[in-house]
Amino acid sequence: MSVGLVIVSHSSGLAEGVVELAAQMAPEVRIVPAGGLPDGAIGTDFEKVSAALSDADSGAGAVVLFDLGSAQMVADLAVETLGDPDSALVVDAPLVEGAVAAAVSAQGGNDMKTVAQAAESARGSAEAPAAEPAGAETDSTDQVTRELELTNDVGLHARPAALLSRSLTGLQATVKVALGDKQADAFSVLGLMGLGARKGDRITLLANGPDAVQAVERIIDLADRNFDE
Repeated sequence: MSVGLVIVSHSSGLAEGVVELAAQMAPEVRIVPAGGLPDGAIGTDFEKVSAALSDADSGAGAVVLFDLGSAQMVADLAVETLGDPDSALVVDAPLVEGAVAAAVSAQGGNDMKTVAQAAESARGSAEAPAAEPAGAETDSTDQVTRELELTNDVGLHARPAALLSRSLTGLQATVKVALGDKQADAFSVLGLMGLGARKGDRITLLANGPDAVQAVERIIDLADRNFDE
């Protein structure tokens, strides 16, 4: 079982849209929208959030993200009234970026606290998603470097970025992906998306650590399969 997510928004359409996007990154994670009032009007509803919390938690807990301050108040109250308030965490994070980061973390089997931290870490990615200059300092000892061309239709966007990041789960390696003068941590979905790599672009993989060769091979295998598009 994985940690579930609840998306609380004043708009039902916004909540459902965030869920749709995050679900592309984490197909095995239960992500539940709780947006709008029961009559479809703009607002947040305590009963709807409470029901979403119950639905999202399959036994590993739930992480709650919200759009505005009043949504946080409703989310906090709903968590406080749970039979076990420690089974859910309300996180102050960018709604879309945080949901994506949390979903990928939950898909990787992380616990509730780690998933919440992943959402919070997305705050610094809202404007510049973890991309850094290609000349950034790296340890060149035993570095594995490979270049490949992206042939899938959407490049390193959304789902392909999530697949790449998840493929490295459990490996002892530091992996960077470079495109032109930008470089991103391969474990960061937001960072990979921030590169803006498209079909036909050539990216460079830079890996260090005991599992560096395996990490690069996994990414190349994904690219050879066009990221299962």
